[in-house]
Amino acid sequence: MDLEFVKMQGCGNDYIYLDCRNSPLPPEVPQWAVRLSPRHISVGADGIICVCAPVHPGSHATMRMFNADGSEGKMCGNGIRCVAQFLYEHGVKEDRLRIDTPLDEATPTKTLVRVGEGRWQVAMGQYRTAAPAIPARNMGEGALVDVPLEAAGRSWQVTCINVGNPHCVTFLDFPVAELELEKLGPAFEHHPNFPQQINTEFVRVLGPALVEMRVWERGSGETWACGTGACAVAAACVERGLCPRDTDITIRLKGGELVIRVGADGALTMTGPAQTVYRGVTEV
Repeated sequence: MDLEFVKMQGCGNDYIYLDCRNSPLPPEVPQWAVRLSPRHISVGADGIICVCAPVHPGSHATMRMFNADGSEGKMCGNGIRCVAQFLYEHGVKEDRLRIDTPLDEATPTKTLVRVGEGRWQVAMGQYRTAAPAIPARNMGEGALVDVPLEAAGRSWQVTCINVGNPHCVTFLDFPVAELELEKLGPAFEHHPNFPQQINTEFVRVLGPALVEMRVWERGSGETWACGTGACAVAAACVERGLCPRDTDITIRLKGGELVIRVGADGALTMTGPAQTVYRGVTEV
């Protein structure tokens, strides 16, 4: 069977996009994600994102994302910007789009605004820090801001944030490029305190509105960027008093930069690029 796809990327966070607006979601998508995501020996991506028919009235489409290991994710900030760009390039020439994310219980529909050529701003909703919202266990029931965590043989101070999916943010006092992420990432992702696993960001604050980060995504490993991770990092910076609210915070990732604003009410907005890399056909 030949599978038509579009390869897209946002700050280097790349996915294989399938147009499922006029047909049911193929049950084989998780297996396709496992088969097509490995780099060098296949298409190569961080996973597959399916652009499906909308769930809610007034929405333009639904995003369903599958990680490289075949597991389904709740939300992808870079991915949803690319879904907006995909729609814009495939018959929906509107500068304001509503995209459903059915597994995101907090904000199941996201509004995106086109702010430039291949550039979109997303209203990401409000973040949460309480342990049940992550979910996390053995860390108390209150806000998980600057709390201890034993992982990979040492103690860390972490801040846990849910922005539609769970994140654990750790601040460093040295450049993130020096971090042995391939060793630390799995220890956080599969930590017993996080029963649904977790995305992990290691960050260094470079200024009052400039932060660098690396990310280990559950189900995919290290990726060049993570939109929800950048939102979690900005929220953690605000919660720790390292960056101000209502200010554009630039998050510098391996694949580029995202701009995050944390409102007074905890609402997050994210602005960044979305680009079509190529269109192709592969056998599955």
